[in-house]
Amino acid sequence: MLAAVDAVLDRYRDRLNSGSHPVEVELAIDQVTVVNMAEATATVRCLLGPVRRGARFDRIHDSAGAIDLELTQILAYHRSVEELDPVHTALVTLRGTGVQLLTSATPRSRWQAIRGSNPLPIHRY
Repeated sequence: MLAAVDAVLDRYRDRLNSGSHPVEVELAIDQVTVVNMAEATATVRCLLGPVRRGARFDRIHDSAGAIDLELTQILAYHRSVEELDPVHTALVTLRGTGVQLLTSATPRSRWQAIRGSNPLPIHRY
């Protein structure tokens, strides 16, 4: 029994960086607007996080499409914020390769989820 508990704890420890923020993050996309081939804005919900500005997304759930997107801005309630906590929604800006693969949710489709990782924390001494 103790070995099983240790295995679960190890799994969650792997998701944490030294700043106690999840390294693995996930956003669900509701509406997306492709600004150009390298930039999109999207209304999202945080599924796994908190997601910090600077997070990099490298995969779309249930898709073989390759992406390399950086989250450059988070607007929550019309204010710029540094991170988005789970279950909260925001308007975000994503820049990089693969924005054309992002899709908006429709009544017949579920929200598209993108996964990636937070940037490593900057330690100031």
